[in-house]
Amino acid sequence: MILTPEALESLRGRLIVSCQAYPGEPLREPRITAAMAASVVRGGAAAVRVQGIADVQFARTAVEAPVIGLWKDGHEGVYITPTLRHALAVAAAGAHVVAIDGTRRPRPDGLSLAETVAGVHAESHALVMADCGSLDDALAAADAGADLIGTTLAGYTGERPTTDGPDLELLAAIAAADLGRPLIGEGRLRTPAQARAALDAGAFAVVVGTAITHPATITGWFRDALA
Repeated sequence: MILTPEALESLRGRLIVSCQAYPGEPLREPRITAAMAASVVRGGAAAVRVQGIADVQFARTAVEAPVIGLWKDGHEGVYITPTLRHALAVAAAGAHVVAIDGTRRPRPDGLSLAETVAGVHAESHALVMADCGSLDDALAAADAGADLIGTTLAGYTGERPTTDGPDLELLAAIAAADLGRPLIGEGRLRTPAQARAALDAGAFAVVVGTAITHPATITGWFRDALA
């Protein structure tokens, strides 16, 4: 299945679930990621977002839904699919959409965001999702040719405060800019009400991860409440 820009319409108003586990955790295993992806699709997720080459490969075999893939390399700065090499590897693993750092910060390979997006388009059938942290990032990513714009990095790049919950103000600002491509609300969506609020603020679709697929964090919320 090749996910065309037109086919993205099937994601409008829908839930995308991020199925990821951190290194060293019991769930950090590609087969478990794939099982988690199959479970959330059964529950109604329209697409899944997974991290790591093997995870993308296993998720592709487990679900019929679109797979948004990424490769985290490092822990700070530009580390979400930071170079064209990373992006092409994710596309080659089978991702329908490659999520990359969509900020205006310098990239490790020296390429511009536009050159990276163009490289993915030229050498694969994958679309590109730009993980942005601000309105200026989103505007630049749209100019660079990204197919989807996400608020994934809002509050993590120093340009905006880290909100308690999704950055609805940023979502509304990007939506008002009318960039002509799907706006994906992502980042700190912890409740169904917040997911609904993100759509109401102008998101085309929303990504929820931790609140659905990270048992350690969810358990901690309950532990803290009882304490």
